[in-house]
Amino acid sequence: MPLPDPEEQGGSVGRAPRRLTVAQLKTSIQTTVGRPWDELETLAPSLGRADYANIVTENTEPNLVFAKFMEDGARKVCLDQAAAELNQADPNARVLSRTVPGSIKDMKALSDAQVEQLVVYLSTRFWGAPLAGEELPKWKRLFTQSSTRALTLKKPDQAFAVMCIAMMTDTRFITY
Repeated sequence: MPLPDPEEQGGSVGRAPRRLTVAQLKTSIQTTVGRPWDELETLAPSLGRADYANIVTENTEPNLVFAKFMEDGARKVCLDQAAAELNQADPNARVLSRTVPGSIKDMKALSDAQVEQLVVYLSTRFWGAPLAGEELPKWKRLFTQSSTRALTLKKPDQAFAVMCIAMMTDTRFITY
């Protein structure tokens, strides 16, 4: 059987991408980052949750309002979690920097293999699949640049926050 012609299908074949519901988003953030997004319930109607008085179905279409609030939420949750991990010496107690041995304050000591391990760990944690191929060096470079800048600012936790924000706002985290 031949594949459908996109031109005969209004320019697309298959279903349109969907984003997470508010309930799915709440669970995903708590599971992935290890802390809740406190403002999520307040913003739930704007994020598409049905109120069952005026709206009876939850909106799961990707849109700019959702993207804006998602970015705000990612910043809040990721910055808070990264700051909380700053003084945790036990890697098993950390979420964003679990693969980093010892303190996250000394990122200059990380080898290339350790940076790769961190990026693969984070991609698996956030998206359920390890980074590979051409994407892996790009994400490693993002972490390296972020950590250099974070150390210059004397805020090493922000390198992990940057990775968290980038991965949480990526379409692989919020759409299916």
